[in-house]
Amino acid sequence: MEKSFSESYAAAGVDVTAGYESVELIKSHVKRTNIPGVIGSIGGFGGMFEIGAKDYKNPVLVSGTDGVGTKLKIAFLMDKHDTVGIDCVAMCVNDVACSGAKPLFFLDYIACGKNYPEKIAQIVAGVAEGCVQAGCALVGGETAEHPGLMPNEEYDLAGFTVGIGEKDKLVSGENLKSGNALIGVASSGVHSNGFSLVRKVFNITEERLGIQVAELGKTLGDELLTPTRIYVKPLLALMDKVNVNAISHITGGGFYENVPRMLKDGYTAVIEKDKCFKKPIFDLIAQEGNIPERDMYNTFNMGTGLVIAVDSDKADEAVRILEENGEQAAVIGEIKAGELGEKGVELV
Repeated sequence: MEKSFSESYAAAGVDVTAGYESVELIKSHVKRTNIPGVIGSIGGFGGMFEIGAKDYKNPVLVSGTDGVGTKLKIAFLMDKHDTVGIDCVAMCVNDVACSGAKPLFFLDYIACGKNYPEKIAQIVAGVAEGCVQAGCALVGGETAEHPGLMPNEEYDLAGFTVGIGEKDKLVSGENLKSGNALIGVASSGVHSNGFSLVRKVFNITEERLGIQVAELGKTLGDELLTPTRIYVKPLLALMDKVNVNAISHITGGGFYENVPRMLKDGYTAVIEKDKCFKKPIFDLIAQEGNIPERDMYNTFNMGTGLVIAVDSDKADEAVRILEENGEQAAVIGEIKAGELGEKGVELV
């Protein structure tokens, strides 16, 4: 039987044999993510997963999709590609977990100017690591070679996840009440948002990324490539013990855009900035770019990756559970009823 190969397609810039090599290189990474429910292996036309609906009275599927954005430019300049896959998974699974659902499986999509199998394997290694951290399976994906659409050395990365939750246990914000405590959970850094501004502020070059920054205790590049924290397992552990009324994942748009997404009309989240987690990288961005404080809070997570609303008498227990599951957490504010403030958020 003849193997698949087209000289004409290769002459146009697409090497199908590189695609086959990439698949072989990533198989061991994909295998790491296998969990009960996975059917078959990669290479078919569809990733299959048995959801085990018998474990749920009224199961609801919750989906999410996202990409890594211009943070990829940092990876290109540093020629380091094994962490951005974690970012891709995190941006999807964190959103699904905020709805009270457990991520089941994940698929990735890599579009590249030229398929370098070793580089693709590094990217997928990161995706697999993110899936392991989230407890979900990598059941498939796609690598597409796009000569002429982007430079040979560049790529774009996006992903998609599906989770499952019990309908009456999903987190919708309907149970939000005045007096609810707001729990902040620390971020690992800039995560995967605001990088167009970050790159402009620092006038990013390969040389600048390699500079050791005393305030950070590492190079600027290492700080900026720190992967987005994956909160799935701690969130699921919390929701197993405490009734969670609302959750906001602080991504692009910062506090002013994301916190209102968890609020009902007529409620305001009052957040005390001094009680939030401080990260030196955000001070550097503000100083270097002369960026007003409001713009910082309207762009970045500022050191707080999640905001969680719980009944006030459950606040201490919620913080304890999150800390027992490896997170930094603290009470950073409360919910107040009344006229809806500026986008429902008041930072004091």
